[in-house]
Amino acid sequence: MESTQLDYSALSQRMAPPRGRTELYDVLSESRLRGRDLLSISDLSQNDALLILDVAARLKRGKFDETQTLFAKGQTLAMLFEKASLRTRVTFEAGMTQLGGHAIYLEGRLGQREAVPDVARNLERWVDGIMARTFRHTTLTQLADYSAVPVINGLSDLEHPCQALADLQTIFEHKGLRAGLKVAYVGDGNNVAHSLMLLCAKVGVSITVACPQIHSPLSEIVKTAREEGRQTGAQVDVVTDPAAAVADADAIYTDVWASMGQEDEADARAITFKSYQVNRALVDKAKADAIILHCLPAHRGQEITSEVLDSPQSVVFDQAENRLHAQKAVLSLIL
Repeated sequence: MESTQLDYSALSQRMAPPRGRTELYDVLSESRLRGRDLLSISDLSQNDALLILDVAARLKRGKFDETQTLFAKGQTLAMLFEKASLRTRVTFEAGMTQLGGHAIYLEGRLGQREAVPDVARNLERWVDGIMARTFRHTTLTQLADYSAVPVINGLSDLEHPCQALADLQTIFEHKGLRAGLKVAYVGDGNNVAHSLMLLCAKVGVSITVACPQIHSPLSEIVKTAREEGRQTGAQVDVVTDPAAAVADADAIYTDVWASMGQEDEADARAITFKSYQVNRALVDKAKADAIILHCLPAHRGQEITSEVLDSPQSVVFDQAENRLHAQKAVLSLIL
């Protein structure tokens, strides 16, 4: 099979500051992602992912450029929330406003008051896109199956693709676009871990996930990520030893041990994950200049200590900011 390993020098040139504001408008006007769903990182080719990261970086540099209000002018995004949210709601709603569009917030469990297909077939008559934050991934796929407008995954029990895009934007900002980057993810092999593995492998960044065996990422996700990694030169590993995972890591990432919907497991998980805390002793086993990431909200003193979260190595709030820019890139390219 033909190799698709990245040419990092060429990529760095692509992501250089734009020559003029019309260049980005032309990139968006010719978007090959227009009208497509984004339910999983697997929905993106390597070039698609790099395009989103490129546009996100350009939008961030030009965040005060009034021409951004042309990129979703007159468009409306329906935002469906089954789960509470700070970052997802604010960044999508603010993002649509900054792009010249409008967002409508809708809260409630999908499929209870009205069948999911009927919700999709109503919304497609009124709006230009749907972003949904759901418990079950099948709810998203059902929305996409019955909607003529694009559906974006704001989080599901299987994946969190918009988070992963912001994560890689943050890593590239702080570590550069270069071969040999390694990310260590320590904690639950959850939806965040799934999307992060898939995107790292797709863009040529090696990743090691350290988790208890009973909380490993899904085997089919690991298999897909490893297949991607064989094409890009990225190593994808799953281990049970956090120290082994962070050795030589450029970035250390963690997430909560019990996600929303798993509250009844929180006490048991706290015992299972006790040795997976990202603390100073663990960070010291990575590269001296390793950065720290967390998708938030953080449970200080559980999966991460305040000492690490608030340290100079932490880029957690840069990462949170980049949810805005990465999602604006997704919206401007898809809607």
